[in-house]
Amino acid sequence: MAGGDDAARSSPSADRVLLTMRALITGAAGFIGSALVDRLLADGHQVVGVDNFSTGIAANLEQALAGDSAGPQRLTLVKVDIQAPELADVVVGANPHVIYHLAAQMDPRTSVSDPKFDARCNILGTINLCEASRQAGIRRIVYAASGGSRYGVDALLPVDESHHLNPLSSHAVAKLAGEMYLRAYADMYDLAPICLAMANVYGPRQMPYSPAGLITRLASAMITGCARPLYRDEATGHDYVYVDDVVDALVRAGCAPIEMAGTFNIGTGRSVSATEVHDLVSAHVDGEPIPSAVTDYGDAESAIALNSDKAASELGWRAKVELTDGIRRTVDWLRAMLEPEPLTLVGA
Repeated sequence: MAGGDDAARSSPSADRVLLTMRALITGAAGFIGSALVDRLLADGHQVVGVDNFSTGIAANLEQALAGDSAGPQRLTLVKVDIQAPELADVVVGANPHVIYHLAAQMDPRTSVSDPKFDARCNILGTINLCEASRQAGIRRIVYAASGGSRYGVDALLPVDESHHLNPLSSHAVAKLAGEMYLRAYADMYDLAPICLAMANVYGPRQMPYSPAGLITRLASAMITGCARPLYRDEATGHDYVYVDDVVDALVRAGCAPIEMAGTFNIGTGRSVSATEVHDLVSAHVDGEPIPSAVTDYGDAESAIALNSDKAASELGWRAKVELTDGIRRTVDWLRAMLEPEPLTLVGA
């Protein structure tokens, strides 16, 4: 781990007991961010969560904020935008060993309708965080990069990190720009960023209306009988990786020796078609979705699968949760959220 002191450094293995570290997470109330908060707290670490709650959901952190009644509160939540000048004060005050940068504008539709807003969030927000890290002397930043958009089309699947970069949408360009700024700050100021190029992440807490959430949208449509939009690029195949596996990759990156840096693909190596996803979801839900209008949000992605051999050899990471099991877990969570238990009448 980097930053503050050297006492918390460890090997990249997340299977061993780690010394207590301090972590700052941007986008802490989001789908992936809140799962990472839970994991770090369960491992005994101190966490400062940062979120502006434009898309983050406070309920995702209710249990974490409740804390352990037998011990001190180990999660501090700060409402601040990553573009705000106040972010530097938050970073200095937290003095983390590692910063996990998950906050982003993630909706490709927004990047098409308002590319300036997308760029402000994903480029200027990342630069602001880099500056805050530089000023505070925090070297390790773990960045949630986009594995599905950095390589473009016509890649030989599964694609590895050596493939040429070919972002084909404004959203892809903005996410890749954040990665490039981190690389520049590494050269100029000795930051030690690790960029995790993630495949399509799915699992509990992913909202059914998420553009990247084909699995949750299909499952919620089948459970509720309400139509959810489908997107034109979902006719192609995607690499789906379960959120717990992604969190494990984040933890391993945060625990890696400070000498380690660079970009690592985080995926299963398998491209799965929308038809196969539909069949797997349907098998767990036992239902059919109401036909949905197909929406084209302008993204130019084609089929993608990520070769994660580099993450396996250097971070000790491999995806463990099979798609069938991950979909089952996701459907179980959606049922609990969308189908509340019926009221029991007293005396009935």
